[in-house]
Amino acid sequence: MGLVKTVLTSFGGFITAAALTMPLHAAQLGNEARSVVPHDLQQLIVVDYRAMQNSPSAMKLRARILPPELKRLEDALKTSGMNENQDVEQLAFASFRSGGTESTKIIGIAQGQFQTTQILASFKKQKITGKKIRTTTIYPMGASGMLVTFLNPTTMIFGDEDGMKAMLDARDGLAPNMQTNSAMMDLIPAIEGSAVWSILDQKGTQYMMHSLLGDATQVADYETVKKRLLSSRYGMDFDHGVKFNLDVFTPDTFSAATMSSLLNAAALYRKTTTAEPSEKQALASTDVTSNNGTLQVRFKASDSDFASLLKSELFQSVVK
Repeated sequence: MGLVKTVLTSFGGFITAAALTMPLHAAQLGNEARSVVPHDLQQLIVVDYRAMQNSPSAMKLRARILPPELKRLEDALKTSGMNENQDVEQLAFASFRSGGTESTKIIGIAQGQFQTTQILASFKKQKITGKKIRTTTIYPMGASGMLVTFLNPTTMIFGDEDGMKAMLDARDGLAPNMQTNSAMMDLIPAIEGSAVWSILDQKGTQYMMHSLLGDATQVADYETVKKRLLSSRYGMDFDHGVKFNLDVFTPDTFSAATMSSLLNAAALYRKTTTAEPSEKQALASTDVTSNNGTLQVRFKASDSDFASLLKSELFQSVVK
């Protein structure tokens, strides 16, 4: 458990698509991209897709946990006439609640330099016909079941039909977008300079912490404090090793301190029960503290230590 599980579950958790890339430098989300993300956002993850090949740790992690959904997306991008390693500079994935229900949908946004004229000509040559949503034409992405459209030569959005409609409604002002969600927007400035970053609302945070704590969630203290987890954010960088910073926000010092105690207890238990040196080293590199109402988790490892961790039993159990 400890930060090791935070790192792995936060990438492969409730929005598994996020696990596809681990890049090197800052990934900021442009205004055009923000305008299409619906207001009822549960989690947003932003990564620099082009830079991922510059980090050995990123490539090793990607190779081990790339989920089928992401392989399907890559194949769909190629079918759409794009070279994902050259055209796509940044990918963002968002999960949001749909229609006032508790069910969530996942949508994607790609930013880069797209040769839209050639891509649309390729669609026409392949006799791929689009469907209109108001003034915007959306196109199927091969046999993936997903649809795609270009908002402009630098911004592409994709998702299923309901997801596409939700994004275009948000952009066209027929529904509120994330820029009207001040609670989530306020989380961004402190982390958008990270190579990969994410923001989570209350439900997303509760899900992540439940996965992170494992058996420790059975204790009474967790049930008491779970409802007081308000939101969270994390950033990850691969410059000079692997660094991961997670902040979980609660309304008071007691709640944050309680969560810190639970996490430290879970990490101590794992340290005494694991036999693998790589896991012990990773847990020793984890620092869990609280500061006023914020739970803070910090992890730092060299590329070689992180590579060893990827082969461990702990890693395999977490990413299943």
